[in-house]
Amino acid sequence: MARIAFIGLGNMGGGMAANLAKAGHDVRAFDLSQDALDKAKKAGCLPAATAVDAIEGAEAVITMLPAGRYVEAVYADSVFEHAEPGAILIDCSTIDVATARRVAQAATDHGLTAVDAPVSGGIAAANAGTLTFMVGGSATAFEKAEPFLSDMGKSVIHAGANGAGQAAKICNNMILGATMIATCEAFVLAEKLGLDPQKFYDVASVSSGQSWSVTSYCPVPGVGPETPADRDYQGGFAAPLMLKDLRLAMEAAGSVDAQTPIGARAAELYEAFVAGEGAGLDFSGIIKTLR
Repeated sequence: MARIAFIGLGNMGGGMAANLAKAGHDVRAFDLSQDALDKAKKAGCLPAATAVDAIEGAEAVITMLPAGRYVEAVYADSVFEHAEPGAILIDCSTIDVATARRVAQAATDHGLTAVDAPVSGGIAAANAGTLTFMVGGSATAFEKAEPFLSDMGKSVIHAGANGAGQAAKICNNMILGATMIATCEAFVLAEKLGLDPQKFYDVASVSSGQSWSVTSYCPVPGVGPETPADRDYQGGFAAPLMLKDLRLAMEAAGSVDAQTPIGARAAELYEAFVAGEGAGLDFSGIIKTLR
């Protein structure tokens, strides 16, 4: 088992760090929140007073932070100067591709090895250890990172060079955001046409309209597997996080002159949803704006 530094113990990071401790690793955890540190301690992690304290002596440094600027700051202020020469640096945050590549290049310049490894699956999967990781980095770096990621997830996919993990994540979530809106529109239309939601689900879930948004995350209460819709759209994948990912996708599209009209419209709709009643709701709660 290895000593691991884990920086960023929010809704996702807390569960991920706990699973590493459960797997038998010596997890030195750091977060600015004392509550998060207390929860990490109960889960078997050793709270660190500073990021540097967590990093020193670690074989792997894992970060799970809310934005690219925080990732760059932590790496520049703490990681690069204090990480062990042979440590693997694993950033699981969802950030822009350009920042991911800059961080990886800076790591190389400091004689270190880094991968970007954003996740899919949400809070429940983070807690259960069933996340999907999309990893960007060299084959050698992926080989070093994969055992640690496997202790936190069910699927670890090497997407390509540094930045490819972030590219895969934002493209995947652009699909998710757009298909959730289309799914919500279809269920609302079905209701207005007098079609029972369960009957429509029975058809769509096995027909050409099938998608993950229909079969695994239905936005209608009482239909399909249990989802945040059954909890008044509480928990799950917060709408502001979906908006963040769609903004990243639009930023990336602009940087390479890619045409994403449906993705752009999805971003506009989530902007309005989050600015209104959606700030504290799951992203599937956007169905409320269509009723």
